[in-house]
Amino acid sequence: MQVNLITVGSLKTDYIQRGSDEFRKRLSRYSDLDIIEVKAEKLGSNLSEGQKDKIKKQEAERIIDKMNNSAYSIALDYQGKHMTSKGLAKSISNLQVQGYSKLEFIIGGTLGLHDQIRKEADYVLALSNMTFTHEMARLILLEQIYRAFKILNGENYHR
Repeated sequence: MQVNLITVGSLKTDYIQRGSDEFRKRLSRYSDLDIIEVKAEKLGSNLSEGQKDKIKKQEAERIIDKMNNSAYSIALDYQGKHMTSKGLAKSISNLQVQGYSKLEFIIGGTLGLHDQIRKEADYVLALSNMTFTHEMARLILLEQIYRAFKILNGENYHR
């Protein structure tokens, strides 16, 4: 299965980059992973709600440009539905049975996702009730995708 991760901005923190590289390497046994980074808008201080919405809309346009119409898309958002690791594995399995060969996950920038992305996505997923930086969200998501493939293959991961 082809897995695409569309994310606003690039990794700037060394330890997250190393962790991301490690899970990318581990995932290569199970899927083709493509991480697509779109440009993040520069943020000023004391932004109005209108300015924040404009920034999220600009980032959303870049995300939509990279989305694949034949992929099942999952947007990460704190308002999304919660899922267990086993639930994610089952969802991936169900999508494969339904004929999907491409899966894409979308992570927004510092301000989050524009409503347009939540509407365009096939599913909106919350990683946690906690708030994470978009960099941490990327690392956690990669680990969870790896865990899901381990579960699907009946392999031990968490001992």
